[in-house]
Amino acid sequence: MTASFDNAAFRRVLGHYPTGVCVVTAVDESGAPIGMVVGSFTSVSLDPPLVAFFPDKSSKSWPPIQQAGRFCVNVLASDQRDLCRQFAVSGGDKYAGVSHRASVNGSPILDDVVAWIDCTLEAVHEAGDHYIVLGRVAALEVDRPSSPLLFFQGAYGAFAALTA
Repeated sequence: MTASFDNAAFRRVLGHYPTGVCVVTAVDESGAPIGMVVGSFTSVSLDPPLVAFFPDKSSKSWPPIQQAGRFCVNVLASDQRDLCRQFAVSGGDKYAGVSHRASVNGSPILDDVVAWIDCTLEAVHEAGDHYIVLGRVAALEVDRPSSPLLFFQGAYGAFAALTA
């Protein structure tokens, strides 16, 4: 069955749903830190503890993360838009000037993120022009309880709680 809308309509409508912004990090086979920005991260299961994200099949950053077999999801804070942009570009040294430490699994935990979720790769499934990546959570923590960076209608922003 053919859809009755085009790609622009799909993006426009789904752009009305805010997403959190995360950087997925890992260490490649040479020992170098790697990372990519995702706006499609979600919790999946409590038992076992699983999370998911959805990298584009054309991503150059995803294959070395998949090959690593482990990754850390770093939830960005609303004041980390520049860090997001640094990791969103293709090529270059994404870690230039970025302080981080190693997780239990050895993946980079970026300093000053809201939270991090350290995972081992559980499964990868094809889904249209993306993959569904399932990670089994090995460790997690809130580092800085603050407002997360959100993406909404083509722009970055922050969460503002409604007052009662």
